[in-house]
Amino acid sequence: MPIPDVSIILPCAGFGTRFGAPYSKELHCLAPGVTVLDRSLETVVELAKSGLNVRLVVVFGAHKLDTVSYLARYADTFQMVFVYQDHSLEPDLDGAIRSALPMTQGPVALVLPDIVVSGAGSAGSLLAALRQTELSGWSVVAAEERDPDTLRQMGALAVVEGDGILTVRAAADKPSDPSGFNAFWGMVAVTEKEAHRLPDVASKGAESPLAGAVALLVERIVNYNTTMG
Repeated sequence: MPIPDVSIILPCAGFGTRFGAPYSKELHCLAPGVTVLDRSLETVVELAKSGLNVRLVVVFGAHKLDTVSYLARYADTFQMVFVYQDHSLEPDLDGAIRSALPMTQGPVALVLPDIVVSGAGSAGSLLAALRQTELSGWSVVAAEERDPDTLRQMGALAVVEGDGILTVRAAADKPSDPSGFNAFWGMVAVTEKEAHRLPDVASKGAESPLAGAVALLVERIVNYNTTMG
């Protein structure tokens, strides 16, 4: 198996209780033959098209075999590794990231199967974010957001501009007090050296490693966990 240029963590072990359908929310159909999962992987497909060898580390549970089967269509695009989520590591997103990290090599990006970036330039946003990690070790693909209810459900960011570069001044996952935040992240990219801190992006009570990250803004990020349509 060739050494990957970049590894993508795709956490698919959630139960989607808020979604409330008899199938996995990421398999919700948006257009004929196109699911939420296909849309969320568009930026990852662009990495492969750019010539990078992409390893997709899929974290799943026994209830997600429909998603595992669906991903067979990407077998020629990515080098795919499947790992069961180790619930002794925390059952939530941080535990999924911890389960995946031993399977990663090279810089790592966190891509969520129910988060879709859209708008001009969105397809190349993950490739751009990975290139930006050389500056500060971390980068995020983010969208501007002022609505406090939305920020309470997301990885909230306070993004500031300086010397023509947008950076994250502060970050918090699902903050109870969203005042002071003006954006949220849809994808996170990190260097191999810093990747061990990636679970702290979603850990309760942990200091977010995203402070100082380069932020790349896209037009729109849709969270299909809460906005099915």
